[in-house]
Amino acid sequence: MFVVTLRLSANKAQAARHMDGHNAWIRRGFEDGIFLLTGSLQGGGGAVFAHNLSREDLEARLKDDPFVAEQVVEADILEIAPGRTDERLAFLKA
Repeated sequence: MFVVTLRLSANKAQAARHMDGHNAWIRRGFEDGIFLLTGSLQGGGGAVFAHNLSREDLEARLKDDPFVAEQVVEADILEIAPGRTDERLAFLKA
C-alpha cells in the first residue's frame, strides 16, 4: 500500500490549466482499482492512497498525472506494509 503526497511546487499557478487532466488521471486510478482515496491536504496539495500495484508501476502512473508532468506538484511516496488493520481494511494485507 502507498500513500502519495502531492506538494505544490513553484509552478502551482498552472494548476487550473491542468485540473481537467488531473481529475481524469484520478478517475482512471479509481476505475483501475488502484486508488482507494484521494483528497486535498490542509494548506495545499493533495494525497492519494493506492494499492494493487508495485512501486515502479505507481511511479510510472504518477508520471502520467499532468500535475506531476507539468511540475505543479512534487510527489512523495510512502510505502506501507500493513501488519494490523481494522477488519474493514483487511484486504490491504493480502
